Formats: sequence, C-alpha cells, structure tokens
Amino acid sequence: MPTGLVALLDDVSVIARAAAASLDDVGAAAAKAGSKAAGVVIDDAAVTPSYVTDFTPDRELPVIWRIAKGSLFNKLVILLPAALLLSAFLPGAITPILMAGGLFLCFEGAEKIVEKLGAEKIGETLDDQPKDVAAFEEQRISGAVRTDLILSAEIMAIALSEVADQGIFQQGIILAVVGILITVVVYGAVGLIVKMDDIGLHLVEKSSALARSVGAMLLKAMPVLLMLLATVGTLAMLWVGGGIILHGSEELGLHGPAHLAHDAQIAVELATGPLGSVLGWLTYAVISAIVGLVLGAIVAGIVHVIAMARGKH
Repeated sequence: MPTGLVALLDDVSVIARAAAASLDDVGAAAAKAGSKAAGVVIDDAAVTPSYVTDFTPDRELPVIWRIAKGSLFNKLVILLPAALLLSAFLPGAITPILMAGGLFLCFEGAEKIVEKLGAEKIGETLDDQPKDVAAFEEQRISGAVRTDLILSAEIMAIALSEVADQGIFQQGIILAVVGILITVVVYGAVGLIVKMDDIGLHLVEKSSALARSVGAMLLKAMPVLLMLLATVGTLAMLWVGGGIILHGSEELGLHGPAHLAHDAQIAVELATGPLGSVLGWLTYAVISAIVGLVLGAIVAGIVHVIAMARGKH
C-alpha cells in the first residue's frame, strides 16, 4: 500500500510539473505573441479615446465599459474560433487576411490625413446637439466596436502567426490570454486618459499646493495628450498597416520592397553607432508608414470615386 501511494504521489508530482511547464510555455508564448502585436495595440489605444471624448463625464466610463465588452466579444466569440478554424483547415489564408486588414488600416490612416488637410468635419458630436443623445451614444459605441473588430483581427492574426507551431488547444489558450490581457491594458489606459481632466479638476480643489499644481498640470496636458494620441493613432495605422503589407508580400514571394526596407534599416543601424537599433527601427517604421500612406491614398481615392459615382459623399 505505501509503495502504491508513493508511486501515485510520484505520478501526481510528474503531472503537476508537466502542467506547470506547460503553463510556463503558454505564458512565454502569449508574451511573445502579444509583443509582436504591440504596434496594433498602440494603434488601438490611440484611436479609441476619439470615440469617447464627446460625451459628458458621467457617460465616459459606461461607454468605455460597453466598448470593452464589445472588444472582448470580438476577440473571444468571433475571432478566436475563426482563427483556430483557419489554423486547422486553411493556414495559408492567414497572411492574405493579415494583408487585407493592413490595407484597411492604411486606408483609415490616409482618410484621417485627408480629413485634416481638408479641414472637413466628419461625423456628429455633442456640440451639434444631436436630437437623440441615446441614439448618438449607440452609434458611437457601434462605430468603436466595428473599428475594434478590425484591430482585434490584426492582433489575433499576428498572435496566431507567432504560435502556429503549437497544438490547437495551446493556440486557443494563448490567443484567449492575449485577447483578454490586451483588452484590459487598452481600455484601462483609455479610461485613465479620458478621466484625466476629471482627476485634474478634483485635485485643483484640494488644499495641498502640490495637489493643486498636479491638477493644473493634468488639465493643461489633456488637450495636448488627446492631440498627440490622434496623431500617434494615425501614424500607427500607416506604420502598422504598411509593415504588415511589406512582411506579407515577402512571405507571398514578392521580396523586393521588404528587402529594400530592411537594407535601409541595416544601413542606418551600421552608420549611427550606439543609436543604431533605435534609428534603424525608426527608419523601417517610416518606410512602412510611407508605403501605408501611398497604398491607403490609392484605396481612399478609389473609394471616393465609387462613392461619387453612386451619388454619395
């Protein structure tokens, strides 16, 4: 009996060690997959505040919460099963799908630049005094969740491409972990950003001089931060989208554009010494953004020509 019990405990300890190692592998793979999607995460965090800033303070966090729930639904209910099915039955489609999403990001980024250059106001805000505020809120949330679906698809596809050598069960766990953690990080950051002015107002009413100075600083920084985020969001769309297309075209056999971008990156790294890694990365990002802007502008032009032909603005 003791021998049997000892053997059983040995088996349990072996299983426990194997499970712990498996969890470590999943954690490492999830961290790697999440880091590869960092560009799209930056894009997501930079774009989302624009959907929330037109609301009254009491509606900001509820709207963010509803968008976050929509994002989790996108990732876990729609995209996770789709990604696993693609991985199991049509792995060759992952790269073209990634490229299609990258082209959409390029189009979105180019559209935002065209709007800025044309100084044309697009969409309704609370300053326009919408007739139905509830309907306006629903429209904004729906728009944010639709945009999140595209960005989340990119995140999940990038993550999937990094764990394609794992088993289907491990892939599912890793993608779920990546999806949940990224959603928490992105919408937690968005919540802090949009409530920064409220925090500032709260602090300026305190008796402490330090608290008042911090509150005043937050109030002054809020408009600048929102403008910076809008700029970063646009650039990230072009940089991420262009980079995805360069990488995808290389995988599909069109090596020239990606090789030129990599050669430029290496040349800058070799020429700039200690700053080489940073400036080399920046070079590749700028080239990716230029590629994204050119492709996005072409798509935007086609879309507008079609819209005009159909009698729509």
